[in-house]
Amino acid sequence: MNPDWAWMRLLVPEGIVVVTALAALTCDLIITRRRLAWNRGQAAGLLSCLGCVAAIWWLAWRPGPGNPAMLALTPLTQFLKCLLLVLVGFTAIISMRAKFTRHVGEYFALLLLATVGMMLLISSNNLLMIFLALELLSLPLYILTAFNKSSIASAEGALKYFLFGSVAAAFTLFGISLVYGLTGEIDLDSIATHLRAQPAKPAFYAALIMILAGLSFKLAAAPFHFWAPDAYEGAPAPVAAFIASASKVAALFVLAKVLLIGFINQAGSAASGAYAPGWAPLLATLAVVSIGLGNLAALVQNNFKRLLAYSAIAHAGYGLLALLANPEQGLPALLFYIGAYGCAVLGAFAVVTVLEESGSRARLVDLAGLSRRSPLLAFCLLVFVLSLAGIPPLPGFFGKFYVFTATAGGLRPLGGLWLVVVAIIGSVVSLYYYLQALKQVYAAPPLPDCGQLAWSWSARLAISALCAIVIALGCAPNLLLSKICAAIQTSTL
Repeated sequence: MNPDWAWMRLLVPEGIVVVTALAALTCDLIITRRRLAWNRGQAAGLLSCLGCVAAIWWLAWRPGPGNPAMLALTPLTQFLKCLLLVLVGFTAIISMRAKFTRHVGEYFALLLLATVGMMLLISSNNLLMIFLALELLSLPLYILTAFNKSSIASAEGALKYFLFGSVAAAFTLFGISLVYGLTGEIDLDSIATHLRAQPAKPAFYAALIMILAGLSFKLAAAPFHFWAPDAYEGAPAPVAAFIASASKVAALFVLAKVLLIGFINQAGSAASGAYAPGWAPLLATLAVVSIGLGNLAALVQNNFKRLLAYSAIAHAGYGLLALLANPEQGLPALLFYIGAYGCAVLGAFAVVTVLEESGSRARLVDLAGLSRRSPLLAFCLLVFVLSLAGIPPLPGFFGKFYVFTATAGGLRPLGGLWLVVVAIIGSVVSLYYYLQALKQVYAAPPLPDCGQLAWSWSARLAISALCAIVIALGCAPNLLLSKICAAIQTSTL
């Protein structure tokens, strides 16, 4: 095979998504512009789903992996790209009947371009490429957050997201420049080789803190979370779903790559009785603060989207715990956890989308009597919320179980037990506010001005399918875990 084509072959899935974005924009501008908004949304949404399916087909069909200097396509990155494309496909489906914008083609084009950024982020083996992919992901998300022009909250959330994101990008870029100045390398494997040969200098730890701060912003990990509650509340519900699910999956994986490949020799230890300086103590601090602040702040929220935002901060903390464990245990636990979390939180925001389309403001009181207004929607929300809470036998429980066991035993024998205790306490606290939401759904009477919910076929399809996936993963977690383990065994990060 021609070497040039071998290089380009790695970018075919991203190319398919880019072509789909242009096709959705062109179709809306030329063919469906004069039709009703929901017809235009259906056309652009179906086209977006077809593009995601085509990209998944290509990833499954490719004959072998490729590993050039800046990008890599391994069974593991292939699996994660497929997971992201599935989440994006569901986001497109729940956006088909969206009423928050008349610019339908532009909306779906930006959604798909952000997806390209996530796909490149997962494949990147180079710090500069990681930064460029982060920016390609972030810029469409800033615009999508502000897409509801009639909402002041949307503009406010987008502005905060943009300002904090700009500062985080500056920190990340400055940290990368310090790493390059100290090692003369920006490739992760080369950085690891250089740092293995000589001890890290104090300037390296400054670079590490800056890069960790920039990537923690994408995760909305405390104390880099200040943008998240306002952005989640103000953004259209499908956009908030996209940020909370697919974006977080990509950010957690790229953080794992940077730490477990490039900076693996500077990990240190956060184990009780065996503390050593490095990124592990920093990561443990971020995890504990995220779990504590996210769960405690969620207790006092009266808006369901803000509640999910603070819940996402806590879930970022649970995900960070897996990076502290031995990679052989922690990486499969992390990938299963983010897969289960992504499906559940996407489903929860899909329910919020239905409520907003019916005129609700997504307050907790707006969930009152949902079981009587729409029993199927209430049941699906029950499944999603209980999975987020980690109630067995749903996949959220297995995800937390895998993460907690990996953390407890991965830092020396039981050295991470203190972190697991903090995480379990956080999970117990989270159960209270999740049950408060479900209390409104099943115990509270409907509000006087509420009628039957009329949700579209696209929302019904997406929410029911996500509910079925969550239940299936809870009944048979090995369906996902076995594929993750197989992908890890045949590839590297």
